[in-house]
Amino acid sequence: MKPQGQPITPAGMAALKARYDQLLETDRPAIVEIVSWAAGNGDRSENGDYLYGRKKMREIDRELTHLIERMKALRVVDPAAQVDRSRVFFGAQVTIADEDDEQQTVHLVGDDEQDASAGRIGWNSPLARALRGAGVGDLRVVSLPSGTKEWEVLAISYD
Repeated sequence: MKPQGQPITPAGMAALKARYDQLLETDRPAIVEIVSWAAGNGDRSENGDYLYGRKKMREIDRELTHLIERMKALRVVDPAAQVDRSRVFFGAQVTIADEDDEQQTVHLVGDDEQDASAGRIGWNSPLARALRGAGVGDLRVVSLPSGTKEWEVLAISYD
């Protein structure tokens, strides 16, 4: 039976949990305090602190709900536990080169933790989908909005 949920690294799940804790334990109580203080100042319809505070509290509550739903839907996959390290699977760090021998290293992570500027690409991105199952020396063609591009896998690691 196939495991349910989108994969995420342990570090990615820890970051989501840290964000949730920050909102719940620090940000929300601070806003509640402001709203309570502002509510005691009289007419709420013209009280900017009260109106802004209520709006901010709704935003925090929405984000908390979103984070809870995401964390429930995700499946933590530890790349260090990967048995077959000769192929590209979730959590791999892959060094690739394009047709112009321009090299780059990408880390295949969960979609919730992707950051292209840091070399972390989402598991469901076109490049990650093309690299899945590849071994060193394999060529993969990726369809991008700007056209197709061919990449060669130079190295695979699971750090």
